[in-house]
Amino acid sequence: MNAINHKRRAVLLTAVMLGILQGCGEKKIEQSVTPLEIDPRTTCDLDGMLLSDFPGPKAQVFYAGQNNPVFFCDTVELFHTLLAPEQVRKVQAVYVQDMGKADWEQPQGNWIDANAAYYVFGSRRRGSMGTTIASFSQESAASQFATQWGGRLLRYADIRAEMVDLSGGALHDSKM
Repeated sequence: MNAINHKRRAVLLTAVMLGILQGCGEKKIEQSVTPLEIDPRTTCDLDGMLLSDFPGPKAQVFYAGQNNPVFFCDTVELFHTLLAPEQVRKVQAVYVQDMGKADWEQPQGNWIDANAAYYVFGSRRRGSMGTTIASFSQESAASQFATQWGGRLLRYADIRAEMVDLSGGALHDSKM
């Protein structure tokens, strides 16, 4: 019986050592996520709206384990989704458009990391859902936008769930 236990231990130890050695030889691959471009068929994950039909900043989220992003026709919808208490999916990357470079009426490209962006909340400029949160890569562009269109300058961490409540409809004039 002692010989059997010794043999089992040797087999187990060999399996563990092979696993450790195999792990040492592997290179850890970091997946780089590149934002995708909007095309005429790209729809909003929340409401099915065609993104290319509406003005203002758009957004996309890559969730862990997915190759394609979830698109949003407005940054308000993006933050509403990400800040919801029931949001438990692991986020791999979030992109918004740099409205200092993109055409407001028909934004294309100019994707930036949402965590590094500057935002203007409460401006008079409207997006696809009415009041929106304008996104910028440069603080100076965000400040210039706020001077022209009103609103206050924020960072990603400053945006709170109560600021992006969609329960009153797009213009907050009726319940959805």
